[in-house]
Amino acid sequence: HQLTDADFAPTDLAVELLYVVEAKSAVMQELRDLNLRLQGAKSAAEEQALTDTLTGLRNRRALDLALAVATGGPRPFALMHRDLDFFKAVNDTLGHAAGDHVLRSVARVLTDETRANDTVARVGGDEFVILLPGLTDPTKLEQIGQRIIAKLCEPIPYEGQMCRIAASVGVTYSTAYTHPQSDEMLNDADQALYSAKRAGRGCVRLHGVPPLADPQLAQA
Repeated sequence: HQLTDADFAPTDLAVELLYVVEAKSAVMQELRDLNLRLQGAKSAAEEQALTDTLTGLRNRRALDLALAVATGGPRPFALMHRDLDFFKAVNDTLGHAAGDHVLRSVARVLTDETRANDTVARVGGDEFVILLPGLTDPTKLEQIGQRIIAKLCEPIPYEGQMCRIAASVGVTYSTAYTHPQSDEMLNDADQALYSAKRAGRGCVRLHGVPPLADPQLAQA
């Protein structure tokens, strides 16, 4: 009611009550502000715990959480496992700073070539896994994988020199399983990746794909 102590006698109990109300309001506001700060700090800590510090991509823990949700839900999805070919040569000839620069460049390519709702994670030194909700068409997955490979084959400038890498890709998808399980799908994507490497690198191999007319889509 916008009352002040001038509206009451100095000995009036209402003055004391006004002080109590004002003190309570001030304390409650401080508590609200503190709670907001704590929530913000908690959110920041949770985000940091799920983020790869070098590339800004999701980390292995974040991928595991996303994969657990995906395997427990009704929506089909695909897993795309890729690692970099010739990355060790970059580290050996130009140093680890150049290698870090390449990894950050790869992260930008993967982010640019995927959708906002895809989970792009760095799961090892030069290993990346992409979880693609709603995508299970082999031809489409092949196209995505080849498009990313083409981008990663472009030279990456670093301090006046060019870093040259390539990539191999292994893919699996949930509709190939009666009951998709995270560990099994990750292992199958990994096996498909090594099949791509054995096929000469710079290519995509799909696990669990029925025979297709296009020889590029041969089963891993």
